Amino acid sequence: MKSFKLILIVALSSIGLTAYGADSYKVDPVQSSVIFSIKHFGVTDFYGNFKQISGTITFDSADPSKSSVELTVPVESLDTRNDKRDQHLKSPDFFNAQQFPAITFKSNKIEGSGDSYKISGDLTIHGVTKPITVDFKKGGENKGQKETRSGGESRFTIKRSDYDMKFMAGPVGDDVNIILSLEGIKQ
Repeated sequence: MKSFKLILIVALSSIGLTAYGADSYKVDPVQSSVIFSIKHFGVTDFYGNFKQISGTITFDSADPSKSSVELTVPVESLDTRNDKRDQHLKSPDFFNAQQFPAITFKSNKIEGSGDSYKISGDLTIHGVTKPITVDFKKGGENKGQKETRSGGESRFTIKRSDYDMKFMAGPVGDDVNIILSLEGIKQ
């Protein structure tokens, strides 16, 4: 359940903190990253990423419990730098992208202060929804060209078997390490 902790943490950091109630941020897919690693044949970690992510974050620094995070990652955006492997990972053996085209997260509780938060919610992968709680570390906030940007990062681990992805158990590890780095644009 720690695995989507990263996503939530990043989402919160992309919100930015203000003292004037809730602010809304749109995830910038160009400046955000979803990176994963998994053990291959017990030898070393193999890395890949999802090239697309979208979502919205509403953040109230005065009362984080009024905040929310919603994220969507299209499975078709999976990239391991090998087309044959990517197609296999998108097949029914693993993600089954045709039947389950998106990974989603929707928060139901946010608590914390300063630059450290805990975000709880529902993570859906491969048609299976599980509750998770993740730590979120807020990064900076700054002006872009004409917009205000904020962001952060989370690192967490999930078990793919928790999401009914059990093909090649053993040769392909069960623990999936995730780095979620989000940058949001204030709306």
